[in-house]
Amino acid sequence: MLFFIEVGSRRLHVTAATHNPDGTFVTQQARNLCFELDERDEPARFLIHDRDAKFSGSFDEVLRTEGMRIIRTPIRSPKANAFAERAVKTLRHEALDWTLILGRRHLDHVLASYASHYNAERPHRGIDLRAPERQSHVDPVDVVPEIKRRDLLGGLIHEYYPVAA
Repeated sequence: MLFFIEVGSRRLHVTAATHNPDGTFVTQQARNLCFELDERDEPARFLIHDRDAKFSGSFDEVLRTEGMRIIRTPIRSPKANAFAERAVKTLRHEALDWTLILGRRHLDHVLASYASHYNAERPHRGIDLRAPERQSHVDPVDVVPEIKRRDLLGGLIHEYYPVAA
């Protein structure tokens, strides 16, 4: 699988999975990311990636045309890309280690569901316990509303929301 994470907002972008990722695949995923990012007001300024051969010149060029500066991590330096390493650990710990993946389509579904949860509901310490898609904290209320639970990934992850009165 290939993913992109925005360091400032912690927003996670997960692409389709493939058995044999190559330069053509990652270049197409970069194009898809650029279409997604074009809809936003604030442009992405940097892309940090390791020195894997899959990240070819065409991959870098697609992102450079969008105004991004490409930064390659030093060789054998996992701490240089700590945000991506942490995202991998979180994804594995919270979803993939607990799920028996039945095929590529199932993996795509699990990854998309988790990315939606990660971006919309999961609090992140680095951004003051906010979710990436929320701009502010939830204000305290005087009366606690009735709360419902929504199960994701077969009950592996729970999201809670107030019931409309």
